[in-house]
Amino acid sequence: MGTHRRPRQRAKGGGRARTAATITLAGAATATGLGGTTVHADPQPTAAQVRAKVDKLYQEAEVATEKYNGAMEKADAAERRLEDLRDEAARKEDRLNSAREALGSVAAAQYRSGGLDPALQLALSSDPDRYLDGAAFAERAGSRQQAEVGRVRKELRDIEQLRGAARVEAASLRSRRAELKRHRETVTGKLEKARRLLSRLTTEERADVGDRASRSAPGPREGLTPSSQAPDSRAAAAVAYAYQKLGSPYVWGATGPNAFDCSGLTQAAYRAAGVSLPRTTYAQIDAGRRVSRSELLPGDLVFFYSGISHVGIYVGNGRMIHAPNPSAPVRVAPVDEMPFAGATRVA
Repeated sequence: MGTHRRPRQRAKGGGRARTAATITLAGAATATGLGGTTVHADPQPTAAQVRAKVDKLYQEAEVATEKYNGAMEKADAAERRLEDLRDEAARKEDRLNSAREALGSVAAAQYRSGGLDPALQLALSSDPDRYLDGAAFAERAGSRQQAEVGRVRKELRDIEQLRGAARVEAASLRSRRAELKRHRETVTGKLEKARRLLSRLTTEERADVGDRASRSAPGPREGLTPSSQAPDSRAAAAVAYAYQKLGSPYVWGATGPNAFDCSGLTQAAYRAAGVSLPRTTYAQIDAGRRVSRSELLPGDLVFFYSGISHVGIYVGNGRMIHAPNPSAPVRVAPVDEMPFAGATRVA
């Protein structure tokens, strides 16, 4: 008789054990990359890191904003020149039409006279004295005709020159508008990135992005009498205007009266004081006499960053009023909160 073996019994719970092991191995496999390295999800940035990125995006957006402002200023100037050229061309075309009408009248008169030989006309005339008077008039009319022809030729030349200049100006305007579009896209793209980053923060953390400067600055008018400290009445008026605009929102490209970007605020402040400033930070820094940081007086323009991309108006006691960025309204802030690049006393 053959030997009979009892079948080996499965360990109790063995299926469950193998299933658990499979799940464990599968979990290990998902946490292990090629070559046995462990793959980790990117860590979420801290609130401080988000704030730093947002500040950098705002600064880059402001650089693009000033380029946009400069392109806008040039586009506006090109548009004004183009309109002036078109107006002048229209005026010359009116004069040309008048000259053509005068020539037409002379030509019609000659046709009606038949163009007879003067001696024959004199012989046939029943009133020689009257004819001689008429002949002298015709000679004078011929001189006027020549003058009219000369004027027509000149008007035609002038109009063609104006049209050529207008074509050049129109091409320049198209180029400026394309440049504006590029800078606008850069600004809006960076501001949108900043908005998305800020959306990761809590309400308190988002508020902190805009409140850091105000917490480090004393009260707006504490210990300050700008009118007495300003170098002249225009500077005092500019400072007074800036104080009136505290709390106004930052809007890139805006020059007031209810919203501003940084150079728009300083331009509006001095415009209220009767002084015309250029539109951009890198032009405003040359709008007066450079002064050192130790010489600052209320009304001086203070500039920041190596590219001169931000400006404020100094109000005394180491402080300025400026339009910071979209997360903060027009406010008082310490001059040393940003990298100082220079200062100008408006001429």
